[in-house]
Amino acid sequence: MAAINNKNTLKPEKTDIVLGFIPLTDCAPLVIAHEKGYFFNEGLNVTLSRESSWAGIRDKVGLGILDGAQMLASIPVASRLGVGGPKIDMISAMVLDLNGNAITVNNDLYEHLFAVDPRSEFSPVIAAQTLQCVIEEHKRSKRPRLRFGLVHPCSTQNYELRYWLASANIDPDRDIEIVVIPPPKMVSAMADGDIHGFCVGEPWNTLAVQQKLGHVVANKYQLWNNSPEKVFAVSEIWANKNPATHQAILRALIKSCIWLDKKENRKATAKIISQASYIALPEETVALSLMGLSLKHFGQPPEKVEDFHVFHRYSANFPWLNHGEWFISQMYRWGQLTTPINIEETVAAVYKPSLFRIAADAIGLESPSIDRKTEGNLHQKNMLTKSQHIGPNQFLDGKVIHVGGIIKYLEQQNLSKADIPALRLFNSPKETK
Repeated sequence: MAAINNKNTLKPEKTDIVLGFIPLTDCAPLVIAHEKGYFFNEGLNVTLSRESSWAGIRDKVGLGILDGAQMLASIPVASRLGVGGPKIDMISAMVLDLNGNAITVNNDLYEHLFAVDPRSEFSPVIAAQTLQCVIEEHKRSKRPRLRFGLVHPCSTQNYELRYWLASANIDPDRDIEIVVIPPPKMVSAMADGDIHGFCVGEPWNTLAVQQKLGHVVANKYQLWNNSPEKVFAVSEIWANKNPATHQAILRALIKSCIWLDKKENRKATAKIISQASYIALPEETVALSLMGLSLKHFGQPPEKVEDFHVFHRYSANFPWLNHGEWFISQMYRWGQLTTPINIEETVAAVYKPSLFRIAADAIGLESPSIDRKTEGNLHQKNMLTKSQHIGPNQFLDGKVIHVGGIIKYLEQQNLSKADIPALRLFNSPKETK
């Protein structure tokens, strides 16, 4: 690709910037923007701050200790609503990546699943159904509930784990126990016997397999093809004070994501982000998922997952409003939200496609002309414009969510029907294809 030049850009209001990240493979957009000089070329002096938890990152952005951060795609929405923590008005104008998570169970649980149905090895649907049989065995024998770890109550991983469990009629709040563990501590928690499984981003699933602690039973792509994982988020107050700085950061991150999505750059990426100041794990551990390889079982060859990490293709960086609406649907489904809100207005206050379009246009990139799209209807990539595509977007359970159809989708979930009329009054969705 030819060099991308900025046009019609303003001088940043603030040049000394501190951005937070968690040691995960998909911290790569921030790290590469720093290491390859994309931030510097935008007139920014960026310091990257390695943080230990998503709650900590959220709070530091809200307090202004961090100017912005890598953040789970669901957290800015939850923060706006005051769900799972303090109410902080955040915005996000860019998605950093799609996919990248997995569900791993420890050896004992995996062997139990395999003994009940060997097909669990090949299908996340069958693995969930088999887990339901194991849970029923535990109930009959009055054994303690299985315990699963995830990284935050309002995390993408929480909603993905619950989605997987519910596909087999497992009640995540009654049939298992869920505990919150920071990503870097997930593998040690499994090694210590504190949890039977977890849902976390890479490279921690790979590390658990390499250390002969567990087996991967599902990955994020299988649960919802090309769903958003991390975003770049700032507080609304900060964005209003520093609009030119915000745009400079977005431009640098878009350029970084373009570089990252070139296959020939993935090995170099692994070498950079595996360093002690970033992930602090062996390069070969970090490289696997970046190269599109899922290590499911120790001693077996890794499986090819072409889209395990997507940083730019499929219009990955565009902040689709319907993605935020899905997160809110899950907050309702699992009782984190109980009062009616206007879903469309809430998401529009958080996800900012218009700001993304400004940054993309400044470096000569096309953006989608629509803010929402149907989910669950594509099994192959589809063209939006001459240069923009969207990828497969199917759900594990085959559901389709049309634009404006989030309330109808909620009616299909395990949500009290008494809540639906009130939600309809607040949202009045336009059911379109």
